[in-house]
Amino acid sequence: MIDITCSALLFDLDGVLIDSNPAVSRVWSAWAEERGFDPAEVVAHAHGRPSLATVRKYLPTADHEAENREVERREIKDVEGVVLLPGARELLQSLPPDRWTIATSCTRPLAEVRLRAAGLPVPERLVTSTDVTHGKPNPEPFLKAAAKLGFPASACVVLEDVPAGIRAGKAAGSRVIAFRTTIQDAELRDAGADWVLNSCADVTLIDHTVGLTLRLNM
Repeated sequence: MIDITCSALLFDLDGVLIDSNPAVSRVWSAWAEERGFDPAEVVAHAHGRPSLATVRKYLPTADHEAENREVERREIKDVEGVVLLPGARELLQSLPPDRWTIATSCTRPLAEVRLRAAGLPVPERLVTSTDVTHGKPNPEPFLKAAAKLGFPASACVVLEDVPAGIRAGKAAGSRVIAFRTTIQDAELRDAGADWVLNSCADVTLIDHTVGLTLRLNM
């Protein structure tokens, strides 16, 4: 175990707090098959990125906004199997409410649907792909999330599960805890993760009198 200190925590949503992989895979697989792409490749690319970025990559000349609205409609409709990941509720409940938020590649409507499906609160300072110009791996989502909490991103710790998110956190100047919920350890470390853990269950708040002191179960 090691102890670390920071001012605040910036969480990704899918793969960190909740498991929506079954729904994500169903929606993107169907979308890919209908358009003649390899479903496995599209699903792998879509993880951790705004859906609009995936649409643009695979259909560069299409009506991107219309395609993205269709993907979002399907994702909002499909919340079967969206569940909490281990330790997520306990960790969030232990944190002062002004010391954490979520920066997700979901749109705001989709993020709110998934949070409610999993039984988690919608944080007041939530940052989604609806709120930024450039999504992950660009650092903008985490820079904006940190600013909403009133801290520099360099004083925050990011919690992520995919390389695009890890790179976004590192580019923002944050240290990054990566969870092995989606990707193998080697890829997480190659992307720049400072620590690799199983889940939020391996993160414990032990003090918040001055900043946050966290114990990581390595």
